[in-house]
Amino acid sequence: MSNSIHDLVATDIKGATFDFSSLKGKKVMIVNTASKCGLTPQYEKLQELYENYKSKNFTIIGFPSNDFMSQEPGDNDEISRFCVENYGVTFKMMGKIIVKGEDKHDVYQFLTDKSWNQKQDSQVEWNFQKYLLNENGELEKVVLPQTSPLDQEIIDWIES
Repeated sequence: MSNSIHDLVATDIKGATFDFSSLKGKKVMIVNTASKCGLTPQYEKLQELYENYKSKNFTIIGFPSNDFMSQEPGDNDEISRFCVENYGVTFKMMGKIIVKGEDKHDVYQFLTDKSWNQKQDSQVEWNFQKYLLNENGELEKVVLPQTSPLDQEIIDWIES
């Protein structure tokens, strides 16, 4: 248990281990995604945000999840193809995980449990909920799923 996401690891969508310590010094948005959700078109705005700010110490990490009405039924290869073919996604996509309940992945344990993140308890309300982490890997904001990735509050946070 840590108050920094930098102590955690996960598996990316290609099956490789991803060490969150590689994100030290960057602002990070972590978002749970799904291919068959009414909010799926947010991939386009996430990609635009990433393109606009990737050179300014900002990155996005997507975590596909099938936790909400089975809206991410595909395997990692299908999800990866879908993201690239439909939305041109180039930001980091992780392997499909569980984001709520007893079996949730450690990354989401950190994001949603105050005893881990030292900031606040939260629940993942739906697909495309956004978690904003500062350069030290500390949770700063939770942004609701319906909020556009290009919302001024998010832009202001990245630019601050």
